[in-house]
Amino acid sequence: MVKEGEISTIEEVFEIGAPIMEPEIVDVLLGEELTEEVLDITLVQRMTDSGRRVQYRVVVVIGNGNGIVGLGQAKAQEAGPAIRKAIGVAKKNIIQIRRGCGSWECGCGAPHSIPFKVMGKAGSVRVVLYPAPRGIGLVTGKTAKIILESAGVSDVWSRTSGQTQTTINFAKAVFNALQNTSKVQIQDRHGKLGIVTGRV
Repeated sequence: MVKEGEISTIEEVFEIGAPIMEPEIVDVLLGEELTEEVLDITLVQRMTDSGRRVQYRVVVVIGNGNGIVGLGQAKAQEAGPAIRKAIGVAKKNIIQIRRGCGSWECGCGAPHSIPFKVMGKAGSVRVVLYPAPRGIGLVTGKTAKIILESAGVSDVWSRTSGQTQTTINFAKAVFNALQNTSKVQIQDRHGKLGIVTGRV
């Protein structure tokens, strides 16, 4: 559909709920907008009949800093191919998030934070993100900061529990929380929060 010109923007893909089957689709629709960041490279081992096999496991986040973010994980025998594979997976997992100004201390109506409290979980890790007033910054761990910056969120309070040293689960929990911003049903009373979905 992208090749035939039926779809020309990433928003149309999200609107019809079509799965992104190839990373090249994202390359065509978002082009140079996306930035990539490697969150974690770990050596993993497993025993096989032929002996011990060592692989690199890579976690990558991509985003345009304006409401669109993706998270990917992949393994390969060398770091380079593992990173490229993870970027491809992240492009297929791309989502658009809701932003706004949900903090009672601020009320500016600009999309600098998140509109409401959201929770994400992965493994033992639980992450709760709260709207913060403008200028607070990202009050959270390094991994979460990178993901939130990639998504275009600049002010957030957070609370975490579980094994947050496990980068992969921490990253997945933050990503899950951002996904959940789009699952909250918007009501009339939310109008003053300045909620925007995706790119602005």
